[in-house]
Amino acid sequence: MQRNLPATIQSDGTILLEVNNPDYENARDVIMRFSDLVKSPEYVHTYRLSVLSLWNAASCGFTSGEVIEGLGRYSRYPLPENIIVYIRDTMAKFGIIRLTRDDECFVLTSSDRFIMEEIKRSDKMAPHIEGTAGKDSLMIKPYSRGLVKQILIKMGYPCEDLAGYTRGDPLEISLVQTTSEGKPFDLRPYQRAARDAFWAGGSVRGGSGVVVLPCGAGKTIVGLGVMEQIGAQTLILTTNVVALRQWITEILDKSNLSEEMVKEYSGEKKEVGPVTVTTYQILTYRKRGTSKEIYPHFSLFNKKNWGLIIYDEVHLLPAPVFRITADLQARRRLGLTATLVREDGREDDVFSLIGAKKFDKPWKELEAQNWIATAHCHEIRVGFSQEGRLEYHIAGERDKYRIAATNPEKYSLVEDIVKRHSSDQVLVLGQYIEQLEHISTLLNAPMIFGQTPNSVREELYDKFREGNVRVLVVSKVANFAVDLPDANVAIQVSGTFGSRQEEAQRLGRILRPKPHGESAVFYTLVTRNTKDQEFSQKRQLFLTEQGYKYTIWESQSFLREWKRRNTT
Repeated sequence: MQRNLPATIQSDGTILLEVNNPDYENARDVIMRFSDLVKSPEYVHTYRLSVLSLWNAASCGFTSGEVIEGLGRYSRYPLPENIIVYIRDTMAKFGIIRLTRDDECFVLTSSDRFIMEEIKRSDKMAPHIEGTAGKDSLMIKPYSRGLVKQILIKMGYPCEDLAGYTRGDPLEISLVQTTSEGKPFDLRPYQRAARDAFWAGGSVRGGSGVVVLPCGAGKTIVGLGVMEQIGAQTLILTTNVVALRQWITEILDKSNLSEEMVKEYSGEKKEVGPVTVTTYQILTYRKRGTSKEIYPHFSLFNKKNWGLIIYDEVHLLPAPVFRITADLQARRRLGLTATLVREDGREDDVFSLIGAKKFDKPWKELEAQNWIATAHCHEIRVGFSQEGRLEYHIAGERDKYRIAATNPEKYSLVEDIVKRHSSDQVLVLGQYIEQLEHISTLLNAPMIFGQTPNSVREELYDKFREGNVRVLVVSKVANFAVDLPDANVAIQVSGTFGSRQEEAQRLGRILRPKPHGESAVFYTLVTRNTKDQEFSQKRQLFLTEQGYKYTIWESQSFLREWKRRNTT
């Protein structure tokens, strides 16, 4: 019998969720825990159950019964029988294969002898098997720990790694109760919960995995909490030099460690200490003309007896670092990210090599608790000039997005928005350098892009934080791990095609909680009925899943409404 509930679960694993149903938000908050958002038009959002989404749910403690009950609670029709079976079978695979340690030997076991027989007969597994340890057990070569987990997950069997970790050289680190500015400091409740979920009481079930928190929610502080909990020398991998130095600043401000204990390993400095912070860029650097396999800075992973490796913005982990990470399975590994979405589809490698998702907190939940700023999102659509339309329609497919994204009709709209936010701290974000240079000149605002020296970047960021620069034009170099707490308005003029992670990170630039509880405003300018609009809708998927709604405007209607509000 049909019920007035928001979800329709189909036999192919697709979940259709009606936005205008009164139970929509409750249903979304349940369904997002174990499924992936596929698309989000105005009235019906589409989710899909996937193997990885169900395994991540299992890693967070969900049972198949709870997933089935959650779907049934909001489903308009009875759940298809094959979906019930799919959920049970998929989630039952999590932990069916375990890797343990017996003295110096790694032992792979399975409670299912048929699965173990499949593993024994696998050509890809053969080079990593040292022998049998029993009827349903295999001895794995010591240096194959990570590679075996990669192979198994691609075979459809996530391996629960219970082989433990090396302690690493000790590090006496404790977090302070008062910062250098005299402000009280302590982990927030959800930060403490994330730390404890990762640590798992110090058992072999903890010590590796990913913590997912919104931008502005203090993922760095979770990392500090884990460092204190583990008490071992730590290697931290970040996205860029600015983020690297922000990590160092936070460590020195909020712990007992001195500058002699915390070192920078970058293109400018190459120092190694008990805590060393580096970048993915320096790790994947190699000289021209050398073998593709030679990364001279990979030696950093062996410079110290690390007890913990932290991967900041783990969704950006470069492919070469996956390879070295496969050899680091004896080290505790913490991944930090705002979204597990990877545009290259390698989420399963994060799962197998860094670890399963250990903690996740919905963005809107933290917003409701005032830990991050309330954000209002707007998509404003502009038209083309006649010349622009002709250029777009006769262009090849590769050029259509660039032409639409850099539509000159956006310039006057950027000017209008900046004028109307004359007392706010505004970021103008884009993909194309020529477009950003034009806007920088138009607004008489400084610009930061890839060629801007790190010293200049830091100087401009400081001036923005201090309020001496009110508008900052930035390319994609500012997408990640840049702390600009007073930024409260973002204007996105172009993006990296349909990148969901970029949209989340760009909104994150303005989500730091404001001193007086002010809201943040996120504008995306797109060219109507073009690839620009199409990619914009794809970029919005992750934020839609988190509960954000985009108000869609035609540019003239938007300006008229703004004028009306300011005159009434």
